Amino acid sequence: MKPVRLAAAATLALPRWALYALGLLYILPGLIGREPWKNDDAASFGIMWTMAHGSWQDWLWPNIAGLSLPDEGPLAFWLGALGIKLFGWLLGDVLAARVSTVGIFLLGVLSLWYATFHLGRRQDAQPLRLAFGGQPEPDDFGRTLADAAVLIYLGCLGLLLHSHETTPDALQVSMTAFLLYRTVRYVEKPSLRNAGLSGLAIGLMTLSGGWITPVCLMLALFACTRFLAQPAIRAMRDLGAMIAVGGALAALWLLPAQLLEPYHQQPLNAWLGWNWLQLDWPSWSSVKFFFRVGVWFFWPAWPFACWAVWAWRRQRGVLHIVVPLAFVVMGLLLTLCNPQSDQGQLLVLLPPLAIMAAFGLLTMKRGAINAIDWFSVMALTLCALVIWIFYFAKLIGWPAKAAKNVLKLVPGYTPEVGWIAFFVALAATLGWFVLVHWRVSRRPAVLWRAVVLSSGGLILIWVLSMTLFLPELNYGKSYAGVARQIADKLPPGTRCIETNVGPAQRASFAFYAQLPFVGVEGGRCDLLLLQDSVKLRDNREILPQHRGKQWVLLWEGRRPADRQERFRLFRRAD
Repeated sequence: MKPVRLAAAATLALPRWALYALGLLYILPGLIGREPWKNDDAASFGIMWTMAHGSWQDWLWPNIAGLSLPDEGPLAFWLGALGIKLFGWLLGDVLAARVSTVGIFLLGVLSLWYATFHLGRRQDAQPLRLAFGGQPEPDDFGRTLADAAVLIYLGCLGLLLHSHETTPDALQVSMTAFLLYRTVRYVEKPSLRNAGLSGLAIGLMTLSGGWITPVCLMLALFACTRFLAQPAIRAMRDLGAMIAVGGALAALWLLPAQLLEPYHQQPLNAWLGWNWLQLDWPSWSSVKFFFRVGVWFFWPAWPFACWAVWAWRRQRGVLHIVVPLAFVVMGLLLTLCNPQSDQGQLLVLLPPLAIMAAFGLLTMKRGAINAIDWFSVMALTLCALVIWIFYFAKLIGWPAKAAKNVLKLVPGYTPEVGWIAFFVALAATLGWFVLVHWRVSRRPAVLWRAVVLSSGGLILIWVLSMTLFLPELNYGKSYAGVARQIADKLPPGTRCIETNVGPAQRASFAFYAQLPFVGVEGGRCDLLLLQDSVKLRDNREILPQHRGKQWVLLWEGRRPADRQERFRLFRRAD
C-alpha cells in the first residue's frame, strides 16, 4: 500500500510571483556590488576576463594573464567572457561576467522543477484515493511537489555560496539538474530523441567539468532503464546516441584546440591528465570529509531524502525514488573516489536529494513538520537579530564588544552607512516577519509549508550579509587595494613582470591594476613580484632560479585582513 494520503487542499501551488521573487532574492544579492573574492571566484573571473580581452588562443587555451589553467573545461568561462563582450560596456566587466551566473541558476531551478513535476504526475507516485473523493489531480500533485523541491533546493546551505560564484561548479550543479530532467523524460518515454537530448546534457557537463562525472551519471541513467523492460538492442542504440552527441559537443573545443595548438600547447593532454587525477580508491579521509561536511552541506534535504527512502521502501521500482537515488549513489561514489576533498564534487548530489526530499515530505508527520517550522523560525530569526546587532555595533560602537569583534576582522576600515543596502535589508527583514505571521496564523495545509520558512530564512540571512556587510567582505576578501598599491610603485615603461602569485591574485592584479605579467610563452622581465609569508626571512628560499641575481626591493605590502600573506615587488639591479 502506498504511504501517502493527501487531500486536494494540500496541493495548492505556490503563487508564481512568490516563487519568482524568492529566486530573485536568492540569486541577485551577492552578484551586484561584490568584487571577485579570493581563490576560485577571482581565478575563474580572471580566465573570463582574459578571454574577453584576448585573442582566439585564449578561448581555446584557458589562462589568467598568461598562467595556463586548462583543467576543467572552458564552457563556464566562455559564457562569462561572452557576458563581458556583450554587457561589459554597460555593467562593468565583473557584473557582466555574472550575467551568465543568473542564467545558469535559472537553468538549474527550472530543470529541477520540471523533473519533479513529471515524476509527481506518474501514476505510481499518486496518493491513495480517498473514500469519498477529494484527492488531488495528477498535475496539481506534481506541481506542488515541484514547488517543494525548489524550496528545498534553495534552502540547502551548500548551494548558497557556490551558486553565486563565477566558477564551473555553479554550471556543474545546474547541468546535473538538467541531466536529471532529461533522464526523467527518457525513462518516461524511451526514444532516440530523448536519448539525444540526454547526450546534449552529457556533452555540456563534459565541457564544464570534465568527462568523469557525466559518464558516471550516464551509467546511473541506464541503471534506471532496468525498470522499463526495454530491449537490450534498443538500450544500446540509445546509449550510442548519447555518447555520440556528448562526444560531438566536447569535440567542438578539443578538436580545434588540438589542431590549432594555441600558444603552441595541446589542451587534450592536460585536460585528460586532470580528469584522471579526480579518480582514486576510496579512503578514510574522503569518508570523513563526506560526513563532516555533508551534514551541513545537504541540510535540510538529507533528512527528508532519507525518510523518503524508508517511507517508500515497500513500493519497489517507483521511478520517483529510483531515478534520484541512482544519481545520489553515483554522486556518493564519485565523492568517495575523489582524492581531493573538494566541496564542488558534493554539488552533484543536491538536485537528486532535493527531489527525494520533496517526496519525503508527503509522509512526514504533522508534529515533525511543526518542529522543523519552529526550529527554522527561532534559529533563523536569532541569526538575523545577531547580524543587525553587529551592523549597528560597527556604526555606533555599541555594544562595544560586538563592535570590536567586527572591526578587528577588517583593520584599517572605516564603516559607512549605505542607505540603499540598509533599506533593502530592512525590507527583507519585514518580509520575513510577514512570512512567519502568515505561516503561524493561517496554518496552511499545503505540502510545501514545511520548507518555506527554511528557504525564506536562509535567503534573509544571505540578503542581510550581502547588504549590511558587503563593504567589509569586499575589503577583507578582495585584492583590489593591494593591486592599486603595486600599480603606484611600477617604474615607467614596465613591459612585463615575472611572478609566483596564485591564480586568484594574478587575476585580481591583472584586472584592477593592469599589471603586464609574462605570457604563456614566458620571457625575461626586469620586475619580479613575489608572494610569500611574513614568516619567511631568506629570499633565496622562494625562487631558487633567482639565486645570484641582485634585486632591489621597490614595494612590500599585503591585505590588511591577512596577517600571513605578503607581496613584494623587486627590480633587477642591472
